[in-house]
Amino acid sequence: MFNNPMLADTLTMFLLLTVELTALFLLISYFVGVLQAYIPAATIQNILSGNKGKGYLVAGFLGAITPFCSCSTIPFLKGLLRANANFGSMMVFLFASPLLNPTIIGLLMFTFGLKVAVFYFMVSMTVAVIAGYLLDSFGFARYIRPEAYIAPNACAQKVSCCGEVQIISKWRQIAQTTWLDFKKVLPYLFVGIAIGSVIYGYMPTELVARLASDSNPFAIPVSAVIGIPLYIRAEALIPLSAALASKGMGLGAIMALIIGSAGASLTEVILLKSLFKHQMIVAFLGVVLSMAIGAGYLYSVLF
Repeated sequence: MFNNPMLADTLTMFLLLTVELTALFLLISYFVGVLQAYIPAATIQNILSGNKGKGYLVAGFLGAITPFCSCSTIPFLKGLLRANANFGSMMVFLFASPLLNPTIIGLLMFTFGLKVAVFYFMVSMTVAVIAGYLLDSFGFARYIRPEAYIAPNACAQKVSCCGEVQIISKWRQIAQTTWLDFKKVLPYLFVGIAIGSVIYGYMPTELVARLASDSNPFAIPVSAVIGIPLYIRAEALIPLSAALASKGMGLGAIMALIIGSAGASLTEVILLKSLFKHQMIVAFLGVVLSMAIGAGYLYSVLF
């Protein structure tokens, strides 16, 4: 059974992603907890205020400098929710952080050239800011689950042998909250990783390249849709895109694939279900798909 290379790739990817995303989630959640303990919520609200677009730009560039993938963005987003940050700014961060991951930008520049990397950055940042503004304007904040604003109840007290109540350390409280958060998302995380790993292991690259070749008028939308179920790290996504390009996949379709995969992996969508109602999930997917398809066609026209 283990002589099957596709099964081996699937199991390897599952193990790697499980270890990587577990470590990332715990570390980022703990880091966010420390920030919340020392930075007042009012300060975060002020920095990410949507007034005159300043908060949106700050959120976009914050996303650009944080080396988060689509899944590791979620713990940071939870912290922003609990700090009652401006909704539009949070959405800008949600879209920008995984797409503008410095690793993706660097690999795009190295693999496809500066022109492609600059185009990708400008489209991702612009659409993230516009989407955040529109979602806020249309009142999508009402689709946040009420429990998303509330941190899990970590036990804040313990009783000594003498019966005296002692307050446990702030650091331990943060660690307990982090662990409770992780246990809440664990089922979502494992399901997403499992599905993404199967798709990765059994994905026929030749078929993908053929469906998304320049001869197919629907190559760009097909590529955008294919990208969503994938969860591939940036280190693998860009080389995979280069390999697909060598097999005849057009650069417009590749742009759509990269944005679809980096911007809204299936694992991230499953994790977001713990924070948002289905209306917000649909809107999120709609923004990423529109961005991927629009960027693909725009690249084809301009270049």
